[in-house]
Amino acid sequence: MRRKSLGQQFLERRQKIFQDYKPLHPHIYKLLDSYFTEEFLDILHYARQEDATAEGLKEKLTVESSSEVYSFPVFTSQFCEQFMEEISHFENTDLPKGRPNTMNNYGVLLNELGFDEDFISPLRALYLRPITQLLYPEWGGSCLDSHKAFIVKYKLGEDLSLNYHYDNSEITINVSLGRQFSEGSLYFGDMRWVPMNETTCTEYTHKPTYGLLHRGQHMHGALPITEGERYNLIVWMRASKVRNEMCPMCGRKPKLVKTIGFGDGFTQEQPDMVNLCSTL
Repeated sequence: MRRKSLGQQFLERRQKIFQDYKPLHPHIYKLLDSYFTEEFLDILHYARQEDATAEGLKEKLTVESSSEVYSFPVFTSQFCEQFMEEISHFENTDLPKGRPNTMNNYGVLLNELGFDEDFISPLRALYLRPITQLLYPEWGGSCLDSHKAFIVKYKLGEDLSLNYHYDNSEITINVSLGRQFSEGSLYFGDMRWVPMNETTCTEYTHKPTYGLLHRGQHMHGALPITEGERYNLIVWMRASKVRNEMCPMCGRKPKLVKTIGFGDGFTQEQPDMVNLCSTL
């Protein structure tokens, strides 16, 4: 029942926010090339070429010690600061706020704030998919057709860390927007079906303005920060072609009912569906 009511709750919050919220930086709601670093635009330029290869692309990325985890600069520091100011501005209102998922008690669902159509959707389709189709062809990297995007915040007295988990996505990008903080490294294990006693975790220090790209089924978590606060932009990118065959959360053929919005990325039978056997 909780999952079946999520779409209606979103519509109610979105309508209230649309009516009453005045953005601090209205221009950032539309994605522009100027928000990206020159390094990222160079990576994108290569990935869009017809003769681009995965190996050639990896030469432009930082290949982390964990399997198929890549890092690279994404947004400029100026854009990241304005993005965080916008989120803080919204957080300081008394408007309703849907939280990202069952593990994060603080943060913002970006579709409720109005970022989906002109920011997150083109980010996924035009800027990230050329990269993911080379790096993750077997994980739906060429056919990512929906997403769930949100901000998570870590701060003393609030959420400090994130337990070991996997994402409800085919591919995830995690961009550190910044703020002053200490510790809070990310760590990666193995894919979710590998037993814990066969897994060795590796740490990654997340740098502001940098994105970390990984498979959704790759187990990972975040160690506690010890001071300050940190904002991260997370986009769970989904490929209906992949998940229509098997739910990425429970490993079974999805059982679907009609819902509102992207519906966890399932499109079997009807375009807007949610799988009642998976979790958010």
